[in-house]
Amino acid sequence: MTVDRAVLLFAGLIVLVSLALGYYVSPYWYLLTAFVGLNLIQASFTGFCPAAIIFKKLGIKPGEAFH
Repeated sequence: MTVDRAVLLFAGLIVLVSLALGYYVSPYWYLLTAFVGLNLIQASFTGFCPAAIIFKKLGIKPGEAFH
């Protein structure tokens, strides 16, 4: 697994978890979904992704998107 795929997996997981929490617990959890979406948009323009930095430090090999 590369950092790119790990970031996509993590983002997808967080979106699904926040949607479930928003439905079953409180609608305020939908703000987490919005945050993940905004972070993905920001990362596509700037190349800066905090999750990618953490995954690199954990030893996951880099991919093409996050060098």
